[in-house]
Amino acid sequence: MSARPAAGAGRADPGGSGGRRAPRPAVLALGLVVLTLAAFLPALDHGFVAFDDNQYVYDNPRVREGLSWEGALWASGAPVAGHWHPLTLLSHMLDVELYGLDPRGHHLTSVALHAVNAVLLFAFLHAATGSAWRSAAVAALFAVHPLRVESVVWIAERKGVLSAFFWLLAMLAYLRYARRPGSGRYALVAAAMGFGLAAKAMVVTLPVALLLLDYWPLARWRPGDSGPPGRLRGMLLEKVPLLLLGLAATAAAFATQAATLQPLETLPAARRLALAAVSYATYLGDTVLPRGLAFLYPLPAAVPPGRTLAAALLLAALTALALARARRSPYLIVGWLWFLAVLVPVSGLAQFGAHARADRFTYLPSIGLTIAVVWGVSELLAHRPRLGRAAAVAAGAAVLALTVATRAQVATWRDSETLFAHAAAVTEDNYVAHLNLASLRGARGERERAMEHLRAALAAAPGSPDVLGGAADALIAWGRPREALPYLRRALAAAPDDPRLHHTAASAFDALGDAETALAHLRRAVALDPAFAAAQHGLGALLLRRGDEDGALAAFRAALAVDPSRLELYPAVIRLLEERGRGDEAAVYRAARARLAAGAPPATSEAPLRSP
Repeated sequence: MSARPAAGAGRADPGGSGGRRAPRPAVLALGLVVLTLAAFLPALDHGFVAFDDNQYVYDNPRVREGLSWEGALWASGAPVAGHWHPLTLLSHMLDVELYGLDPRGHHLTSVALHAVNAVLLFAFLHAATGSAWRSAAVAALFAVHPLRVESVVWIAERKGVLSAFFWLLAMLAYLRYARRPGSGRYALVAAAMGFGLAAKAMVVTLPVALLLLDYWPLARWRPGDSGPPGRLRGMLLEKVPLLLLGLAATAAAFATQAATLQPLETLPAARRLALAAVSYATYLGDTVLPRGLAFLYPLPAAVPPGRTLAAALLLAALTALALARARRSPYLIVGWLWFLAVLVPVSGLAQFGAHARADRFTYLPSIGLTIAVVWGVSELLAHRPRLGRAAAVAAGAAVLALTVATRAQVATWRDSETLFAHAAAVTEDNYVAHLNLASLRGARGERERAMEHLRAALAAAPGSPDVLGGAADALIAWGRPREALPYLRRALAAAPDDPRLHHTAASAFDALGDAETALAHLRRAVALDPAFAAAQHGLGALLLRRGDEDGALAAFRAALAVDPSRLELYPAVIRLLEERGRGDEAAVYRAARARLAAGAPPATSEAPLRSP
């Protein structure tokens, strides 16, 4: 079945640029790259941030080794930060292979991927609609909007730009398939989707987006078409293999993120619906007027009914408008439903972690909104050339203003302290930002300032195990373990199966001279998470002090199996093995220590902070 021209797609650019002929596509594509670099190149002067970058790169021993068959095998089955995305981990390994632990190279890869994504989006729209100016406008607004900053500048969010790269490749492959169907062309679509899912599960909604593209701009079906009655049914059936692929990825995502999934008992369905409605409306507001953007927006204690009602009415009104214009302006309903549908997995209906929403979640959904706006404005001005020229100037000014705003937002990601301080300033009750500022400033010996942030975090989330545990961590580090105990008791009552809390409790009791209680907490921590290297290390040290050398050796080896970069453990393991006449094993550890000692040190000395 071949695609036919879509209503509203057009084969020229009337009104899109004041009636002027568009430059060659290659020139527009180059312009998009230059524009993207102008917005994001300042990120190359930034470092890693101590918020998940440690888990993905600089404190991840497997990633720090670079590319290897062993690393690839590990990546294929290892969840990191509660996610399964082997292709993302391989991309980080490749960066280490190319740049070591120099963050400039890691930022360069993410910025380059984003620039390529903008070009791919332009290429698809231009090929599908023939409208170069409109396609370039959509791609430019997508490229330089401040909501893109988190996806591009946060190294740990490489998964977002990488999965979008394969999403856009799948769209281009689908365009070829739609114009001339064939099993080989369909296989390319499925392969691109599979790679995208291996980078981030967000790609699960791709089949829905493809069905929307069938309506516009591909025009493969229309309500009330006089064509074969099985046309729509056939297009639905051809999406089934892709849907099954997405369901498998969804199951894997739920399995790996089970620990952070909020149960219905703590977050009822009615509140989830309210949060989702308000989040959708907030994303719309941030798209029109991006301000107060932050790396994290904590879940509110309650959602005001008036705000929920206003959000629901806004969404209903926009949906009604898009439906009313569905035949005449199909891009409106496609763009709007694209935004609604692609955002569903991260809308808050299935709530993971402690964030209400996130800028990075708009990376793919924003494409639909931008298409609806650009094509809608362009159609309104199609027969008004004077207004069209003014609109072209206004569009250029908007792109320039967004580029300036994006550069300012990029600056908030310069380092960990700047990132957290900005979030604390522009959001209310951001206990995560305050908690992490307390950790950073406490590590520098600024205890008074650290205590101010701890108090702010406790005031914002007095029952949060993360906040209570963070307060305990700080007090222990400052030599006040007895003061940490009340916080630990409350935290463990709220989250008895959190291995980090048991590790913190062990530190407190060990500092107080209660080795038995400390040992019990360490055993509990490693039972809950055998891959918790710090807890295995602590368990081994405590057992060694108590004379249990066999137990200490087992714990030390478990720690090194997870994190071989712990150089301080090798001498003890080597000595204990040699004392037991296991010289061959000791030689393996001695060689491993020598290799690591000759390698580069970590890129940052900042400690991993608590992230929800």
